[in-house]
Amino acid sequence: MTGAGTDGETADVDTATVDTCTLEIDARHLLCPLPVLRLRKALQPLPAGATVRLVATDPAAVIDVPHFCTQGGHELVSVEPVEPGARAFTVRRG
Repeated sequence: MTGAGTDGETADVDTATVDTCTLEIDARHLLCPLPVLRLRKALQPLPAGATVRLVATDPAAVIDVPHFCTQGGHELVSVEPVEPGARAFTVRRG
């Protein structure tokens, strides 16, 4: 897999490493639609099967994230409380 470097050149990326890594997005205190937009942006360059963990405090995220996953063909792996008012959504790219 190749990706664009910061200077516009392409860089080789070890897909075995990318497949097993989990990115975390801190979307605390962001309101709809920003948590889902950040999730979408993080998932786009990743290969199928990669996972991203989104931490959000927006109450609408419990509706928005599952809907985004269904519409985008991604898998919502888990939803768990992480602190008062915040939930962590683990999403696997489809």
